[in-house]
Amino acid sequence: MPQLRSDYFGTITYHPGSVIEFPRGLPGFDDQRSFVLIEQEINKPAVFLQSLARPDLCFLALPAAAVEPGYRLFLSDEDRAVLGVGGQQSPGEEAALLVLVLVSLAEGRPPTANLLSPVVIHFARRLGVQSIPSDSPYSHQHPLEAEPAAAPCS
Repeated sequence: MPQLRSDYFGTITYHPGSVIEFPRGLPGFDDQRSFVLIEQEINKPAVFLQSLARPDLCFLALPAAAVEPGYRLFLSDEDRAVLGVGGQQSPGEEAALLVLVLVSLAEGRPPTANLLSPVVIHFARRLGVQSIPSDSPYSHQHPLEAEPAAAPCS
């Protein structure tokens, strides 16, 4: 099994089939295309999106519905094409999508979640995008009610 080094989690062994590819990278990190999700029981529902190429690049994320019950996903046709989902999502396709919002932790400020630009992962295909819709009612600085239990990275 391959291993990766993380500045926040030390050496991690991962299954090659667990790698999530972001064909377009992430905004601001266009060259970072391969990530693994790290879940820890103590931090649930929070997850960490760790870059395979950069040990120092890790994002703290929460399921969108945990932050905003009833969260509605807005995916562009381009995002749908990258993920391989049709224009009209069937219930099966929707269940295969994990919708995460990145959490921002800034010293001296309360934590916020980026509901405007969610990270959408198609689990069966191991593909992801950070969706940036042109028309969305959500904010990129949605206040969080409570700070995540532990945040080794953000």
